[in-house]
Amino acid sequence: MPLTPHAPTGPRRRTLLAALAGATALLTACSGEGDSAEGGRGAPSVSQDRRLRAQAARDSADLLGRYDDALGARPALAGRLDPLRSEVERHVKAFGGAAEPTRMAGAPSPTSGPVAEKDVLKALAAAERELSDRRLGALVDAPAELARLLASAAAAGAAHAYLLTEG
Repeated sequence: MPLTPHAPTGPRRRTLLAALAGATALLTACSGEGDSAEGGRGAPSVSQDRRLRAQAARDSADLLGRYDDALGARPALAGRLDPLRSEVERHVKAFGGAAEPTRMAGAPSPTSGPVAEKDVLKALAAAERELSDRRLGALVDAPAELARLLASAAAAGAAHAYLLTEG
């Protein structure tokens, strides 16, 4: 039976375009380039990214305040705490915040009376661990670039907690 001139001999143009569009969407989603303002299903929105960054910056500023309070309560710990405090200050800036420490409730304070050195270190280690755990939990909702930054800060916090409890 001869083919008529109007009968399709291969895939239709519409089918090819649909397949190409599907492949492009799949590649974009897999590469992380889908993290945009479109906020499609599974892709964090720009406002969500800003909210997560702002929260991370506030958390780091709170931790920075704890370091300052600890140094005020036990100035002799400066040699041990200053490098860790500097790292936390860099985290505040990396998340887009201003490196101005904030005071957290329950943190050691120079006005709260004498505080044992081990208690100061224990409180800082607990704060570092708690923040590290929260940051790991936030990875699920974070776009790729922010997730990498959160993971890095969480790892640094875990290392700080270790350094504060050892030695």
